[in-house]
Amino acid sequence: MTVSLPEPVRIADLSGRRVALWGWGHEGHAAYRALRARLPELPLTLFCNPVEAGQAAALGDARLSIETAVDGERLAQFDCVVKSPGISPNTPEAVLATQRGTCFIGGTALWFAERAQDDTMTRTACVTGTKGKSTTSSLLAYLLRAAGLRTALAGNIGVPLLDLLDDRADAWVIELSSYQTSDVAVSGAHPQVAIVTNLHPEHLDWHGSEQRYYADKLALVTAARPRVAVLNAADPLLAALRLPDSEIRWYGDARGWHLRGDALYHRDAFVMDTAAMPLPGRHNRSNLCAVLTALEAFGLDAVALAPRAAGFQPLPNRLQPLGERDGVLYVNDSISTTPMATLAALELYVDRPVVVLVGGHDRGLPWEEFAEAMRAHAPKAVVTMGQNGPRIHDLLAPLAGRSGFLLEAAADLSDAVAKARAALPEGGVVLLSPGAPSFGPYRNYIERGRHFAQLAGFDPDAISGIAGMGIA
Repeated sequence: MTVSLPEPVRIADLSGRRVALWGWGHEGHAAYRALRARLPELPLTLFCNPVEAGQAAALGDARLSIETAVDGERLAQFDCVVKSPGISPNTPEAVLATQRGTCFIGGTALWFAERAQDDTMTRTACVTGTKGKSTTSSLLAYLLRAAGLRTALAGNIGVPLLDLLDDRADAWVIELSSYQTSDVAVSGAHPQVAIVTNLHPEHLDWHGSEQRYYADKLALVTAARPRVAVLNAADPLLAALRLPDSEIRWYGDARGWHLRGDALYHRDAFVMDTAAMPLPGRHNRSNLCAVLTALEAFGLDAVALAPRAAGFQPLPNRLQPLGERDGVLYVNDSISTTPMATLAALELYVDRPVVVLVGGHDRGLPWEEFAEAMRAHAPKAVVTMGQNGPRIHDLLAPLAGRSGFLLEAAADLSDAVAKARAALPEGGVVLLSPGAPSFGPYRNYIERGRHFAQLAGFDPDAISGIAGMGIA
């Protein structure tokens, strides 16, 4: 029989309990290190795959048991399971164990519970959104550092929070996926600022439904009750939000920071031209508006800091121009995992002949809106690939002839690049913007982007790193 735990759960609360780790990626490693640092004598059980089991066994930890099979009955034997973010609490195994009293918690919740106070977590900004959260987080950290603050950039962007458990910084910028946003509320923490960039359907297989995805995503502002919620007024779902426990600061319209063409405005005051900023696409410059709003919420002079964004280094795999080969520009937008992201990418190259590569892991997202856009604003060619490639191809096939674009089906990314190159005249663009996850052939979108760079004739190592992660 499991023993109930307090809410929120701190690491010290796990002393003397039956505790398991579920997952052995970056977050699983960080959770193990944090628990061992605070509770060195605590017996732990790790659930992972056979390859990971060999890696974990090499640690030589006599108090770590390793199992490669997991089911609800086994999980129910633990008081608490610290699970990796990618494991959905809606799996049958997790649901059964929860019903038996097992507590499931993520590393994000543990970190926030350690840091949470009765009042607001000052100089802490949490960032989420279907798209743009990594760029927004990185740019916010960059400008906070430009303001002279020792700033941490961590979370979903690549540095697990538990790896910074005992570190101190003047400001914290924490990127959160939809798998992690509820963890903030569970922890009892109230960040000073929470940013939500936009909402579109994604990760429906993890959340179970579009409605549940939105609810989980918005838990950062509806349940965690930040002091200031920075919201995109141009997003209809966000524009309808009412948050009685938080001050809302809008961006994207005349009430705050917004764009008029390429011109950046703060309310009615022109601030600067953004055309030369290293932020490709209007949606990326909209992220700058979110960042400047957050800086103001921190009490900083955002107008003075705005020009410093010119020195920001764009993130890889996000509308990343790799360079030209034989007169053709190759653009890596491997981070694109929704059809809406693909449409946004196409807007950037509307005046050039483009072949776009779409398709990947099928999460059941609808492509009808993408197909409708192809009626009036089709690129030169669309090449479909991946698990949902045939579904996208069937949807576009009736439109290709009438709308004047070439439609090709590829066996894999290598075949897709070859077909794209054959379809392009000199001076065109091959755009990898799949609108779908990479799972299957690739471990993640980074690996997919690296392969694309290699196929295009570029050094994968030169395009992969994200600058500024950790504390600086």
